[in-house]
Amino acid sequence: MMIRASVLHQPHLYLTPENPTQSSKLRVREQECSSLLQKCNSMDEFKQTHGRILKFGLGFDACTASNLIAACALSIWGSMDYASSILHKIDDPTQFTFNTMIRGYVKDSEPEAALFMYKAMQERDVKPDNFTYPSLLKGCAHMSALREGMQIHGHAFKFGLESDLYVQNSLINMYGKCGEIKHSCRVFEQMVQRSVASWSALIASHNSLGLWEECLDLFGKMSSEGWRADESTLVSLLSSCTHLGALDFGRCTHGYLIRNMRGPNVIVQTSLIDMYAKCGCLEKGLSIFENMPKKNLLSYSAMITGLAMHGEGRKALRVFSDMLGKGLKPDDIVYVGVLSACSHAGLVDEGLQCFNRMRFEHRMVPTVQHYGCLVDLMGRAGKLDEAYELIRNMPTEPNEVVWRCLLGACKVHHNLELGEEASRNLFQLDPNNVGDYMLLSNIYAKALRWDDVAKARINMVQRVSSQMPGFSTVEVKRKVHKFVSQDKSHPHSNQVYEMLHQMGWQLRFEGYTPDTTQVLFNVDEEEKRRLLGSHSQKLAIAFALIQTSQGLKIRIVKNLRMCNDCHTFTCLISMIFKRTITVRDRNRFHHFKEGRCSCGDYW
Repeated sequence: MMIRASVLHQPHLYLTPENPTQSSKLRVREQECSSLLQKCNSMDEFKQTHGRILKFGLGFDACTASNLIAACALSIWGSMDYASSILHKIDDPTQFTFNTMIRGYVKDSEPEAALFMYKAMQERDVKPDNFTYPSLLKGCAHMSALREGMQIHGHAFKFGLESDLYVQNSLINMYGKCGEIKHSCRVFEQMVQRSVASWSALIASHNSLGLWEECLDLFGKMSSEGWRADESTLVSLLSSCTHLGALDFGRCTHGYLIRNMRGPNVIVQTSLIDMYAKCGCLEKGLSIFENMPKKNLLSYSAMITGLAMHGEGRKALRVFSDMLGKGLKPDDIVYVGVLSACSHAGLVDEGLQCFNRMRFEHRMVPTVQHYGCLVDLMGRAGKLDEAYELIRNMPTEPNEVVWRCLLGACKVHHNLELGEEASRNLFQLDPNNVGDYMLLSNIYAKALRWDDVAKARINMVQRVSSQMPGFSTVEVKRKVHKFVSQDKSHPHSNQVYEMLHQMGWQLRFEGYTPDTTQVLFNVDEEEKRRLLGSHSQKLAIAFALIQTSQGLKIRIVKNLRMCNDCHTFTCLISMIFKRTITVRDRNRFHHFKEGRCSCGDYW
């Protein structure tokens, strides 16, 4: 533990020139104690050192006590309770002492205690400085405490510290974490002096709020102004690329890392694995993972989740087995990935074994997410009665995701009775998801219950306005293009619809018939075909066919589950145009090639 040199070498009141021999001895003892503090690696060692300092008569000196508090509060092995007990024995705590306590509480995820310490600092009339407010603002960010953060901002202004670089960077981060991105931008724009950390805080704030396209734009501005991004910035950038499916931009970021960073750390490498896997380039993600000299739990979790999304269940289980062989203990997130991998690959027995292993070998209590994965696993495999029995016997209350998994399975396997039961429970929990009404409507249609189909459709149409609109994005020449259904706002809209018309003619020769049951609205068949023909996924594919060279892979990212008609449509387009088309929907990846999909219609 490094102790601030300026504090360590301050003269002490009791060292007087009248007794130079005693003074010299005390200085030697003080240096010895400071050296011992820096060597402490546990609370036991610290307490022994503390006892020695008290024996030398130095423990109640403000300077030595501050060093004791710093060592105890800021070390990974430290104790804030013990540090607080030392603080209470100091008559006049210094600015450094209070700052250390505030920083220690924030480090230990006790931001409320940090705010109380700041209040005590004010009551003692100890003036805060530019080291006080960054820690306090970080604590407010952890709690998403906007009101308290704004009050801290006001205090910083009062003490003339609002223009301090460290305080401003912390304000950008705090406002971003509290969802006030406009305030973050305002602080950034008002900065006279900026640093890499300023840009990193602003990009991270946008990323945390899902403003991923803005992140890419900010990075472009940052680079154009001559700033070199640090690892924190690049992790935020890779996260944005991951969510957007912007593989080309992600590759450029990887190249930037190689050129500018010496041996990226585990966090950056894990972000690269996640980006490549979720942008559809699983092979590259696997290559980075296999060549990592050191892997942690997050690395394994990212790889398992990536394999699950691509339907590579057995590979995911091999990675999981390797992780256990390395002595790493899985957490609940890893098990969600493993169970999801089994579900997408139809590995029922293996999934049940993993679920039991989680409970009995690793002594973990399954969450509702784990039960949801298990219901999905059994439902996809046609074990609907077992899935329903599992829901009924869950120790926790099933949520909408669990019931939606069962409803989706009932649609695939045409189980009307269980489908109605699932929908009743689902609509009580989430009555505004139009996709659920679509699933129920399709179940009724298969059973030829047309009156019930009409009722489900009426309920569905009434809730369309509250549903997040479906969209598809496609990256072309390092720019992400976004389309919604019936979209005519794109600059190349006329060309896109001309291409759609040509695609429609060619599809007819292949025997394609639009599945108009996927249309939400109560209109005639001709209008249904028109609406169906301009789903966002089809618009994105048409645009990519126009804008990219023959033979290049097309990558689409959707925010909702792909509909059956778009799935059939994309299969045929991949064959007609001899293109590999990768689509990442809300649930998984679909790789279309030569008229087939990697999911094998098991989705």
